[in-house]
Amino acid sequence: MLAYIVRRLFYAVPILIGVNLLTFILFFVVNSPDDMAISQLGAKHVTPEIVQAWKQKNGYDLPLFFNADAGGSGAFTETIFFTKSVRLFALDFGRSESGRDISADVSNRMWPSLAVAIPNFVIGIWVNICVALLVVMFHGTRLDRWAVALFVGLMSISYLFYIIGGQYLVARVWKLVPISGFSGDEHIWKFLILPILVGVVSGIGSGARWYRTLFLEEASQEYVRTARAKGAGELRILFRHILPNALIPILTGIVVVIPALFMGGLLIESFFSIPGLGSYMLDAIQSQDFAIVRSMVFLGSILYIIGLILTDISYTWADPRVRLE
Repeated sequence: MLAYIVRRLFYAVPILIGVNLLTFILFFVVNSPDDMAISQLGAKHVTPEIVQAWKQKNGYDLPLFFNADAGGSGAFTETIFFTKSVRLFALDFGRSESGRDISADVSNRMWPSLAVAIPNFVIGIWVNICVALLVVMFHGTRLDRWAVALFVGLMSISYLFYIIGGQYLVARVWKLVPISGFSGDEHIWKFLILPILVGVVSGIGSGARWYRTLFLEEASQEYVRTARAKGAGELRILFRHILPNALIPILTGIVVVIPALFMGGLLIESFFSIPGLGSYMLDAIQSQDFAIVRSMVFLGSILYIIGLILTDISYTWADPRVRLE
């Protein structure tokens, strides 16, 4: 098992290096530091002296890959690639273009994101699987057909509709919870109920429909017909046969979204004024703070790779054939 994990970690290294190089090319080759300075300062009334001063302030006045003026190792370390890209592997995100410590911001903002994302993740999976199993029990009936139509309708509704509709109905009309805001004290649950409710309800359409497809595919297998022929009840077939054998695709869909738990939801955090990483990323894009955007892209790639490794590890738990291989 340990050798399997180490092998998967070695596979992840070239992927992470490739993502880092691609990000660097997009930010510093396709979009030069001069372009970044003009975008940040504004195109009007910007002189070359002002652009150069901005580049020196943010460390963008160095050569890209090789500094011929620096001696020894400085020829490689005193470059934009080393200071802005290689240091990311040590999780040294540096400072934003407004002077803030990005690492400190990430540490502070990750907890509000997790406070919303983890309950949304756990409750959403539980609700979707339960709804899908219920629909599969009545497969081929009128309830099944109406449920599929409802799933498609829920999938067709814009995510913004769930957010705005939830804020209007639950917060403004019924006045059960605040419309937006966030508090880290014992009253935090008041601010989390509505975002979690919106996230769970908005995901029922696509989630339950996908799980229903997985369960129906397993229900058509030979072992299910054999179990029915032996007199096994439908509940036993669902929970002792179909659900365990559908774990592989379920785990694939579950573990891969783990990076989203950490990074937060852009719309949820923005509309509900939650100071998480999602709103942090959106604010950086709007203010064209390239240092934050670059750091968050790299952090997202790390989390995505971790999600893939966890997926592979979970396969060994769910499927004995993977352990034997």
